[in-house]
Amino acid sequence: MTITNFLQEAKRLEIQPYRKRANVEDLKRKSIPFIGSPLKHPVDKTKVILIVDPYNQTNFYYEFKSEDITFVEDFPTIVNVDGENVTMVKLWIRKGGLGIRCMPFLVEEISPPF
Repeated sequence: MTITNFLQEAKRLEIQPYRKRANVEDLKRKSIPFIGSPLKHPVDKTKVILIVDPYNQTNFYYEFKSEDITFVEDFPTIVNVDGENVTMVKLWIRKGGLGIRCMPFLVEEISPPF
């Protein structure tokens, strides 16, 4: 008989959610929610990257300053067919904070505005 190992190496959470219950009305008034998979910024330690749909081929992501995150909620983990999982969270970003949205595209598919 062979022994099959079903345990896989788990990815370390890039953001550890604060466990305090949030006042939802206060969050809605002061913040905007964004859902995705969080990653550390590769260059700037004060920023967080949020990948909206990690398994999509034409993926885009958001970039936020860590200081603009007002609350983090756990969200259901996504698992693909191969059994790989991605941690998902809901980041509440304060209104007025600066965010960057990066969206890849093929140059031949987009016509210039001029």
